[in-house]
Amino acid sequence: MIYAYARVSSRDQNLTRQLEAFEEFGVEKKHIYCDKKSGKNFARDGYLKLMKRLKKGDLLVIKSIDRLGRNYRMITDEWNNIVNKTGADILVLDMPVLDTRTTDGTLICKFISDIVLQVLSFVAENERGNIRARQAEGIALAKARGVKFGRPAKPYSDEFINILIRFRNKEISLKEALKSSGMKQSNFYYHAARCAKLYRERLHARL
Repeated sequence: MIYAYARVSSRDQNLTRQLEAFEEFGVEKKHIYCDKKSGKNFARDGYLKLMKRLKKGDLLVIKSIDRLGRNYRMITDEWNNIVNKTGADILVLDMPVLDTRTTDGTLICKFISDIVLQVLSFVAENERGNIRARQAEGIALAKARGVKFGRPAKPYSDEFINILIRFRNKEISLKEALKSSGMKQSNFYYHAARCAKLYRERLHARL
């Protein structure tokens, strides 16, 4: 049996190109499984359903290797499970050398596929490491120039500041402060502390 698997990372992305490639290859629609989900792991509904169907002697067709997942270490482990434990074959349409079918009665196809997959895994992991290193260097240089990272401090309205001042001056009770601010007690104390930190000079000037 020939199965196919298509994946995109989010719901607003399109599966059309992958589905057209499978149709051209000759995969029946009922044997195509799809996911619109991140490839960070294999906990995807379509993929899990496919794995329940896939058995020894079947062929799994994918458009490109990154449609299987984005982590190449995970991909190599999953590849080995499918090929060596399940006994199914895999074909990557965008890279025909990744084809484990043994047409000549030898293991040469599987051998070549394994080598290519390992090389791809090394290159991908190495590039991710380089990207992280460049990002760290860029952040360090930016910090040295005085660039601040993180979410900007939340501005507080004059109305909330006045409520906080009146509460701290004991002009109004906690119940009245909560009613005026529309906050729950835990939120009020949290934002009161943040507000006091942001506007310490302003608050002290008015207390």
